[in-house]
Amino acid sequence: MSVAAAAAGKAGKVNRRLTFVRWVRKTHGWFGLWGALLGLLFGFSGVWLNHRNTMKLTLPDQKQINAQLELPDPRPQTIEAMGAWLQQTLKLDRGPNNIRVERARPVPWGERSGEGNARPLQQPERWLMNLGGPNHLVQAEYWVGNKSLSVRTTENGLVATLTNLHKGTAMPVPWILLIDTLAGSMIFLSISGVILWWETHRKRAVGITIFAVSVAATVAFAVSPLQL
Repeated sequence: MSVAAAAAGKAGKVNRRLTFVRWVRKTHGWFGLWGALLGLLFGFSGVWLNHRNTMKLTLPDQKQINAQLELPDPRPQTIEAMGAWLQQTLKLDRGPNNIRVERARPVPWGERSGEGNARPLQQPERWLMNLGGPNHLVQAEYWVGNKSLSVRTTENGLVATLTNLHKGTAMPVPWILLIDTLAGSMIFLSISGVILWWETHRKRAVGITIFAVSVAATVAFAVSPLQL
């Protein structure tokens, strides 16, 4: 009975291991399918971004136009109102997808000694807005109190559009959340890939060596440029 019980326990352990491996393999495949298209997209744009500084790559078919827009009278009093006016003026499909307000503050070079109670020079409040999308990006800058605002319009070709998709430039929140799912998928695929290899290979010395060399090279190349 003890031998039979031991055999049954061993068989149950093997079955549980096989069930776990099948589940990991199946889930690995589904996660890979979910991120396949985004992985190809980010792989292409990632290679371009990775080499752009070393190889002095410039984005083809990218055009930039700088302009000054006169504001209406009365001027918009809030950044939201300014964004709505800019959307209407430029005839864009949607309003700003990113806004930022930099509060007024003393300028560093405005500190003057020996002037008693003289007020320091102030840098006025600055409004920054991004409108449009990854292929047609509008960046606006306004210093509160001015009668005009600066607008830079960038028309992007295919490669520049793909890199903006990669970086999330001018993309809405749903796209950011979608990319978060890709990041989660990559984390799972990395872990499940190691588990599958470990569970399906008995001779592991070569694999462990490759993994150790990969980790060492990654850490070495990442740490070497750091100013410690």
